[in-house]
Amino acid sequence: MVNSVLVTGATTGLGRETALYLAEKGFQVYATTLNPQDSDAIEAPARKRNLNLQVLQLDITDPEGINDVMRTIYEQTGGIYGVVNNAGIGLRGYFEDLSEEEIRRVFEANVFGTMAVTRAALKYMRPARQGRIVIITSVGGKTGALAVSAYCATKFAQEGFGESLAQEVLPFGIHVSLVEPAIIKTERWGINRGVAKGALNPESPYFEWFRESERLSDLLVKTSPTKPLDVARAIHRALSEKKPRLRYMVGSRAKLVFALRRYLPGELFERIYFSYFIKKVTTRR
Repeated sequence: MVNSVLVTGATTGLGRETALYLAEKGFQVYATTLNPQDSDAIEAPARKRNLNLQVLQLDITDPEGINDVMRTIYEQTGGIYGVVNNAGIGLRGYFEDLSEEEIRRVFEANVFGTMAVTRAALKYMRPARQGRIVIITSVGGKTGALAVSAYCATKFAQEGFGESLAQEVLPFGIHVSLVEPAIIKTERWGINRGVAKGALNPESPYFEWFRESERLSDLLVKTSPTKPLDVARAIHRALSEKKPRLRYMVGSRAKLVFALRRYLPGELFERIYFSYFIKKVTTRR
């Protein structure tokens, strides 16, 4: 049986942890990086753990490059069993502080990039009548949050895309799963933070609120009990379980919040939960 799995955005954070974990579990992993000079970030830990893992260069906004990567995997392994859509970018800032260019860029990567990779993989999975598509979304694809309006919009879009696609391809033996991580400490909160230029402008009417929201976010990251390995394990389940679930939420805090949202009347939850964060951010310290 073909066990080749493509993991996009695999040189940092969740992608790197996932690629290494899947290789440990016996999958033939193809880990992609946007910049070839970053390859050692995944190759070095793979060598240290004696893992069989191949790194390929991939820009998920380049359709020709995506097709080349899929063709390479198919020619080397005889098929494509799984795709983990992890690559993407962040964009932090209040909506009015986001430029049109910044918003389009985050949609190109997170939404259209995910769709392009998925489309290319389905060409090989559908004739084989088997395959697993995993899309890493976020709890930000289940509930919006201030100062990440555009980013959450892309994650909501991924959720809708994945839920619809799951129904379309299941008759071909292809399963789609959405993995929804809570806040986790990775490079996304450091070098890959993705702050909009306008959000750093002291003249913005949202400037002080944004600074406070970032401080609060950093506190949540620092105290988060969820680890990248938790996400990697959920992805492994989506790839290996006989009957994978459509959604895998990762993180005890997130599960608690959404349990409350499930059982409380919608307006009451929103009034309590959203108002709490608005007050935390806008109240002068």
